[in-house]
Amino acid sequence: MIGYSLTEEQEALQAMAREFAEKEMKPKAAKYDEGHEFPEDVMKKAFEVGFLTCTIPKEYGGGGLSDIDTVIISEELAAGCAGMYTTMMVNALAYTPIILFGTDEQKKKFLTPQTEKMSFASFCLTEREAGSDAGALKTRAKKVGSEYVINGSKCFISNAGIAELYTVFANSNPDKGMRGISAFIVPRETSGLTIGKVEDKMGQRASNTAEVIFEDVKVPEENLLAKEGIGFIIAMKTLDKTRAPVGAAGVGVAKAALQYAIEYAKTRVQFGKPIALFQHIAFQIAQMAMEINAARHLVWHAAWLMDEGKPCGKESAMAKAYASDVAMKVTTEALQILGGYGYMKDFPMEKLMRDAKLLQIYEGTNEIQRLVISREIIGPIK
Repeated sequence: MIGYSLTEEQEALQAMAREFAEKEMKPKAAKYDEGHEFPEDVMKKAFEVGFLTCTIPKEYGGGGLSDIDTVIISEELAAGCAGMYTTMMVNALAYTPIILFGTDEQKKKFLTPQTEKMSFASFCLTEREAGSDAGALKTRAKKVGSEYVINGSKCFISNAGIAELYTVFANSNPDKGMRGISAFIVPRETSGLTIGKVEDKMGQRASNTAEVIFEDVKVPEENLLAKEGIGFIIAMKTLDKTRAPVGAAGVGVAKAALQYAIEYAKTRVQFGKPIALFQHIAFQIAQMAMEINAARHLVWHAAWLMDEGKPCGKESAMAKAYASDVAMKVTTEALQILGGYGYMKDFPMEKLMRDAKLLQIYEGTNEIQRLVISREIIGPIK
């Protein structure tokens, strides 16, 4: 039986996230979009209400939210500010490999401390020569005695400059290509780990994005996730689980843009009447609303599959690609409705448009999502 009713707990969670976005994020979104200051005050409050650790299982001190719960709050938080949302949810991205593949001992050691004080984490996969081609990693992890020595660098890493914990993907057996990739848990204080260039981005400027450099970084073998050689699988399983929240963020950004467009169209008078009464504008608004709702259903379906323990790679890719494309389309069209006002920084529309673009790029470009979808749909070719 298919159902679309939220439980009382989910409605309360949704309302809490919506109120947090309205009261704590939106009023400061323009300030932190300047990119000169980290929104520490907002993040402290986000930690206090549990958004920074919401996906960590309850037995390790976290919120233990389901996948459906996570996409519900993701939509609301991203509507407040996509950059601040990314800071929060990259924590979940970095924790997911540990949650899925870590031992009980690793979870207690690395996840529990994250729930005891405000902390951030990073997912270190992307390199300058290995973006969409994640199997081409150049970062190396050489086994020396009971340790692994990591050398290399990662780029465009969200939360890199503020993180205290990193999940790092490196090739421990280069001759095996992607089958030689392994995943490691690396604390910030580890000698040889440094932060390189901090990126000056087009959008989502409230989130920290930087390069991470590893120079003879020694990590004990007990920091290896699962076993050697399955790091690529760990990365892909992680992204299968975290792409739906990215889609939810797309829904949130699009929803916020549509609301601004509706409010403006109802009050902007041209040729003697509000522009909302012009058929082209009204139909444009109707089309945007339809696409936002369609995106939300894709996101919820992918999250439901995850909660049910069913295969969801194709559906997660669909949710992420479609919803982020909708976010880009809706913010562009909503800005057009506002005209010159939408283009000015005095209004939030231009920020929403800039923020939307990154959703089409991070956690796998939408071209990669289409590759994932097409391969699963088409299947093997003889």
